[in-house]
Amino acid sequence: MTWDSVDLAGQELWVSHQLNRVRGELLHRDTTKTEGSTASLPLPELCVTALKHRRRVQNDARKDAGERWKDSDLVFTTKFGTPIEPRNFNRSFEMHCRNAEVPRIRVHDTRHTCASLLAALDVHPRVAMRILRHSQISITMDVYTQVPTPETRKALDRLNKSLGD
Repeated sequence: MTWDSVDLAGQELWVSHQLNRVRGELLHRDTTKTEGSTASLPLPELCVTALKHRRRVQNDARKDAGERWKDSDLVFTTKFGTPIEPRNFNRSFEMHCRNAEVPRIRVHDTRHTCASLLAALDVHPRVAMRILRHSQISITMDVYTQVPTPETRKALDRLNKSLGD
């Protein structure tokens, strides 16, 4: 994600780039998996606040690095402005899970968590599909979304009540 694809005032972002490893080098590509991936994505206030904090941290790192800073426009960088190695990002994520005393999961599993939380909040599946950037609703519903047991119980209770009337 690059800063030029983030609109903090408008609370949205566009995912229009990918960072890929090619022959051992991290390259910034101007393509995404699907056309739908480049549509704007509204940001919740929590994310806007986190991104504003990230900008301040990055500006401080830029000052500290001085001439060693490498301009990349990436939102998430090392303390020298270079792309973060995926393995280092995963190690950092695991450390934060440990420090927060929450179960360790893969970074990709956070998408499953998001989908399940959206389902538990009764967010329409098409909206969840857009948030998760899936090209097909079946992926959102079949692969990513797990409906929690209390929600299943509530649905069965509603069905039972409607059949009993």
